[in-house]
Amino acid sequence: MKQQILISLPLLLSAAYARPSAPREGLIKREVPQEHSHNSFIATVNANLKTNNPANIQDAVFGLLGDAAASKGQGDITDTDCLQQATADQAFTNAKAAGDVAGMTAALIYRALERNTGKVGLASVPCTSIQAVNPEIQAIQQHQDPASSGAAATNKGIVLELAKQIAQVGGDPQDALKSGTFAPGNLDDNTGAGNTCDVADDEVGCIISQNLLVEDATADEINTAVQGISASTP
Repeated sequence: MKQQILISLPLLLSAAYARPSAPREGLIKREVPQEHSHNSFIATVNANLKTNNPANIQDAVFGLLGDAAASKGQGDITDTDCLQQATADQAFTNAKAAGDVAGMTAALIYRALERNTGKVGLASVPCTSIQAVNPEIQAIQQHQDPASSGAAATNKGIVLELAKQIAQVGGDPQDALKSGTFAPGNLDDNTGAGNTCDVADDEVGCIISQNLLVEDATADEINTAVQGISASTP
């Protein structure tokens, strides 16, 4: 997926002086352009994250960016490769405490979203240094670039495991399919753009509203994967 580009510190400072009344949140949004393909899940995770955020993670979107950009918002998380997992884990914890099934489901889906790597076909690094508090989150890895080696099988396995975890918390396991990514990009594309979209005001997420999402499994495969699984009591 396309690596987001940071605006330099001098430009940020000049913008701040030119517009002293601009809120800090606005500056953060300009510094790290957001990944809008799965907007609805990012928004739900953010809402739950901010109810209790001991690690001071700035925003859920940072967990989906490449290392350079992600490190700007990782707060007290020491391993950038684990920021996505840590964000999902805290949001899941908060949603679980509130009995919020939709919030837990969104956190699980967010954990499975593809993370930027900056080059078409380059897989992202898994989180190995931090253990998630919630086993439901620990069971899931992020989608990999669809043009990377073995991505079809890897991403299918991720979706089927995600469906199981969603079923266990009482959500709709078919929602796991919404974690899918785009069609594979061209490995010879040196821009790193791939097949993406990024629409800020698309509340659902442009990958869904523009019908760009490639599902990794069939509905029947999801149903088979979750057979015998019943929702656990929080």
